[in-house]
Amino acid sequence: MNRPVTSPSLSASQPLRTEPPELEALLEQIAEGASARERDRVLPFDAIDLIRRARLGALRLPVAAGGAGSSIRDLFAVVIRLGEADASVAHILRNHFSVVERLVRKPRDDQSRDWQRAVAGGAIIGLATTELESPRVGNVTPGTTFTPDGNGDYLLNGTKYYSTGTLYVLVRAADPSGTSGAAILPVKRDGIELVDDWDGLGQRLTATGTTHFRNVKVKRQEIVFDAPDVGYGIPYSNTFAQLFLTAIVAGIARATLRDATALVRSRKRTFYYAPNEVPTDDPLLQQTVGQIASGAFAAETVVLAAAEALDVATNAFDTGAANAAEAAHTAALLSAKAKFIADDFAIRGGSLLFDVGGASATKKVTNFDRHWRNARTLSSHNPTTYKTRSIGQYELNGTPLPAKGFF
Repeated sequence: MNRPVTSPSLSASQPLRTEPPELEALLEQIAEGASARERDRVLPFDAIDLIRRARLGALRLPVAAGGAGSSIRDLFAVVIRLGEADASVAHILRNHFSVVERLVRKPRDDQSRDWQRAVAGGAIIGLATTELESPRVGNVTPGTTFTPDGNGDYLLNGTKYYSTGTLYVLVRAADPSGTSGAAILPVKRDGIELVDDWDGLGQRLTATGTTHFRNVKVKRQEIVFDAPDVGYGIPYSNTFAQLFLTAIVAGIARATLRDATALVRSRKRTFYYAPNEVPTDDPLLQQTVGQIASGAFAAETVVLAAAEALDVATNAFDTGAANAAEAAHTAALLSAKAKFIADDFAIRGGSLLFDVGGASATKKVTNFDRHWRNARTLSSHNPTTYKTRSIGQYELNGTPLPAKGFF
């Protein structure tokens, strides 16, 4: 279990402090008991409360709006460390930062300024976008609906899957004309039901369950309909969300290295045919740990390189630069390549961990298998095979990556 929440509550008017001492203290508290939480299925409410109190969710907001004004690269460096501390907690925040990036970071009207103030004060936003009933490949029009109520507002109806709700949840739906849009709603609004029914082999504590919307009242100003220059209408608008997952995978690779080195150092006995009686001096164990360390380094490096490209693309869109679309494609391409590298090394590292510990490392109490399970589960989001095929198409024929979906 976590220690009691001790981070001070901050108002949006106070500076957001993310210097190493404050960040390290926060990460240490989140990491404490993370393995036991995952093993015993104890949802990380305390960890999310710590994050709210520290207002970590405001990292990408401008300083003038109560945020830290962090770059995307700086944010993803934090996400990697958070993924190392607790992959499920990092995954919960993926939706929040994706929504902030699209609709909150640069407010366009009074409603989005209200959302920005809520985030600056510590609010965490969940996401409800995925549906299981899409009848055809490539369909991006939601089956969930915004239906006019006759008074200028709307009623929201539908069911979403793989969704996480906290104080607020973003939901995508379509109006009767087929125009898609998004709204950010308090999860306690009448008609919203969150069901914690995620039963995947990994990422068990993300509360990635089902969300039902039954005649939920939505004000017109709460909806942002898609447009070419805002939110989900921007080409490659999902690159950020995809790279966020890859950053968590890189964090898992770091956690695997942490546990592998601690395991070898703690061993009192070794294998019968070991070339050295002292495990830390065993060249085979040294080699295995070296492989895990190299993979973790590679995963982190490619994620941060892709994040830098995403910074360039985001700045290009913010300033209206002529090369914005080209920069967005470059960021999507590098993010796809980063996914292949990070997924491969993290999954392999999660398996190599058992080569330095033997059968005793497979005991449930160690919960070392969570690293492989979590990396394997995250990798399964938008399978790597589709990414590498598109990368190959581009390299051979100059075919652009798909602008929709998770590229």
